[in-house]
Amino acid sequence: MEKAKNIINKKNVIVTVVIILVLVSGTMAFKHFTDGTNSVKFETLSEKGIPQKIKDILPRYKNLERALACKVDGEIFVVVTRGEKPTGGYTVNIDKIEKVKEEDKYKLVVYAEYSDPKPGEVVTQAVTYPYTIVKTNLNELPYRIELKTKYND
Repeated sequence: MEKAKNIINKKNVIVTVVIILVLVSGTMAFKHFTDGTNSVKFETLSEKGIPQKIKDILPRYKNLERALACKVDGEIFVVVTRGEKPTGGYTVNIDKIEKVKEEDKYKLVVYAEYSDPKPGEVVTQAVTYPYTIVKTNLNELPYRIELKTKYND
């Protein structure tokens, strides 16, 4: 009888250890495959939808090629500017935004696509400052923002 209890206890211990190992490895696999990255939902704004506070600060940044985040009335917006261009026909669009955890903070990685006018294309003959502004579903500003660009052929 004592021997049967020992076998049952050993089986219970083995089953418990196996369950714990499965849970730990599942958690580690999830963290490995997600890499601490979350996709951020966003909506591209039309000129009418841009908050006045952003319109007011945009001239300070339009000469630069960069991404920035700002908080207006509790909402987080991301702005991507391309800098000064010699003519019309230059565009910028945001493909995706990722929230990447780094220690106890997070950064945003903004993936933007640039398009340039094709040779011979009829464009506005004036200096332009292409930009795009999106409203995100974020609640707080990132500590850092990184811009990754690609050109549309």
